[in-house]
Amino acid sequence: MELITAVGLPSSSLKISYSTPVLFLGSCFAGEIGYRMAAGKLKVMTNPHGTLFNPFSVAGALDRFISGHVYTAGDIYLHQNRYMSLDHHTAFSSYDPEVLVERLNDTGEAASSFLKEASFLFVTFGTSYIYTLRESGAIVANCHKLPSSLFTRRQASWSEIADRWMETLDKISELNPALRVWFTVSPVRHMSDGAHANQLSKAQLLLAAEELLSHPSVAGYFPAYEIFMDELRDYRFYAPDMIHPSETAIDYIWEKFCSVFMESPVLRLWNEAAKSSQDIRGKKGDISICRCYASENK
Repeated sequence: MELITAVGLPSSSLKISYSTPVLFLGSCFAGEIGYRMAAGKLKVMTNPHGTLFNPFSVAGALDRFISGHVYTAGDIYLHQNRYMSLDHHTAFSSYDPEVLVERLNDTGEAASSFLKEASFLFVTFGTSYIYTLRESGAIVANCHKLPSSLFTRRQASWSEIADRWMETLDKISELNPALRVWFTVSPVRHMSDGAHANQLSKAQLLLAAEELLSHPSVAGYFPAYEIFMDELRDYRFYAPDMIHPSETAIDYIWEKFCSVFMESPVLRLWNEAAKSSQDIRGKKGDISICRCYASENK
């Protein structure tokens, strides 16, 4: 008897191993899966700009990695004696502009080098709503709790997202022809505008991801959103805020991810490394050991 609506998983001929660098960018799925990979000492870089929610900011980050963009004092924003980068998460701020600029460039340089050698790029779209800074018209990655009057907000269409991303994918193909790109959509709900608006936002992201599958550098779409919404359609799989997935739900999706992208020898090594890793303890608690061996070669 089937008690869930099972979501079909994609296949990947290229697998993740300890010799394949993997870059995660975007919303919460990227951070959570990247964190678990790092716990098992896999070669991974996760969100060098911090968590990025909208597709335009993720594409912009990649464009800067590709071009080797160097930040200057003119690229950062000053508000109430604190300097910040509107291209980055709120963690990127400082009272000292030189310290901030140095950090931005160190991070960007590391990400640029990693991207050139990466085998996988997993991109997670979180929301199709974008904020632009009124004075420049630039799309920002994070509003840093600045006054809302400084920004305009709108929803981007799937075609806008796809057009913007086709440009970035072309650049990626030139920089690293062997890199395989996978798209995902975050299951985290953005409920400030209500349930219907959240679904419309996710719909734009899903349509954009579907369109981008036609690009030769794109290997596929991993259904994290669909797994959470269909296989885990119960509030016991939500965190107390009833918006984010619980640790149990994240572990479940992680195991599905492993079954697609990792073979049993790598999973065994990951389990051993994760058990002994000091990284698996802390504010997130214990990382559950991966039990998925669907791709095991017997």
